[in-house]
Amino acid sequence: MQDFSQAFAQAFLLIFNLDATLVGIIALSLQTTFTAVLIACLLGFPMGAALAVWRFPGRMALVVFLNSLMGLPPVVVGLMVYLMLSAAGPLGFLQLLYTPTAMVIAQVVLVTPIVAALARQVIEDLHGEYDEMLRAMGAGRWQTLGTLLFDARYSLVTSALAGLGRALAEVGAVIIVGGNIANVTRVMTTTIALETSKGELALALGLGFILITLSILINASVFLLKHTAQRRAYA
Repeated sequence: MQDFSQAFAQAFLLIFNLDATLVGIIALSLQTTFTAVLIACLLGFPMGAALAVWRFPGRMALVVFLNSLMGLPPVVVGLMVYLMLSAAGPLGFLQLLYTPTAMVIAQVVLVTPIVAALARQVIEDLHGEYDEMLRAMGAGRWQTLGTLLFDARYSLVTSALAGLGRALAEVGAVIIVGGNIANVTRVMTTTIALETSKGELALALGLGFILITLSILINASVFLLKHTAQRRAYA
């Protein structure tokens, strides 16, 4: 086990010197996370908007199910994706297991319900406010969806940032499907877990500082977006 003061000093040196290992891990983390969140938004926003606007039998059951998926245990998601992508699984022929793509898939499964559920609530509130006006204008289903999604863009970005924060902090699912392979699938969270278990704290602390900074930036962005949306609403 490293001395704490020495570990902190080495961690800051790794950051300020832009250590190649640290930068590579951060780059892979951001690449997989942003890709997963983008895909989750492309899937989740229309899904949430459709549940908010359209009325059909079983809608409430789907809403309850979607909200329940927000609490999916990451290790269970990792296990499900592992079984799908393993050699004996239905998608084994794609040979995606222990690749960044498998990690993206696991994160998409985790983040999409969060993004969709938050989007549904935002769009449903907005739909209640604009429903009569949209009907009077003769807007169809798809026009209504497009209008509401555009008008709620600031709130939807906030939903995306919430999904981004969730994906950045993920450990269980990505380590199951990614394998935590050096220079291949090793990301910030899995590296922190590995280095801490080995008693090598410098790299773990350096990545921890980066994660905390990213978390602060995400929360600050959410606050600023909400403030901007409120100012526009009252302008």
